[in-house]
Amino acid sequence: MGYDDRFLEVTVPLPAAATETRVLDYPRFSVALDPQRRLAAVTGVNIDGASLKEVPRTGDWHLDPRVPVDEQAGPAVYARNDLDRGHLVRRRDPGWGTDAEARAATEATFAYPNAAPQAADFNQSKDLWLGLEDHVLQYADATDRRVSVFTAPMLDDDDPPYRGIRIPLRFWKIAAWVQDDALAAAGFVLDQSELIDDAATVAALGAFRTFQVPIADIAELTRIDLGPLVVADVLVASAARPHEWRELATPSDIAL
Repeated sequence: MGYDDRFLEVTVPLPAAATETRVLDYPRFSVALDPQRRLAAVTGVNIDGASLKEVPRTGDWHLDPRVPVDEQAGPAVYARNDLDRGHLVRRRDPGWGTDAEARAATEATFAYPNAAPQAADFNQSKDLWLGLEDHVLQYADATDRRVSVFTAPMLDDDDPPYRGIRIPLRFWKIAAWVQDDALAAAGFVLDQSELIDDAATVAALGAFRTFQVPIADIAELTRIDLGPLVVADVLVASAARPHEWRELATPSDIAL
């Protein structure tokens, strides 16, 4: 149960938030839930590309009984509006191993602590955001490589209030793998500010903007301890301007 920090050939701890969190372990992934924000501060999942299974989509969204209801952003947040329950750990990510293991792990991703509100209607940038892990898996040769992925909303005090929570305007994601016997990592930020207005309702259709960013910037913005991921950043190692945020339009724009 839970994220395994020794899943890769090097130890990669689950990132630690500066605020108090409740760490909830699920099959092959963990969620560090911020009880004040009622959303995840950190998630981490282990993906074994060599044994991924295509299992039918099963499972229903449910509250986690291990934490109080008022510490989770539950169904009332998403009722009768245009907000999606956006998976942080994707349904497919932990779905590997035997068929039974894959099914149990994918169904576990429907726990509300693993969800965050996202604008439901947006263009192909959603495919880019959700396709980042697929792109990294292909790059790292999913048939025999392992990848660990960390994803969460950026919990900012300026996020607009709505139904007892604050809707995050940006999300971050980091993928980590071993390349040439060393840890490699790539960091990304998605900005949905253009789609969420001040009343926390979905605004006119616009673009999700997705950036590849220095992992050190994610650490600074979120106040999360990202450990060895910062120095493993492939963007900083490859970029002429290591502090530049690179806006992505297609997966080919990603620097790995």
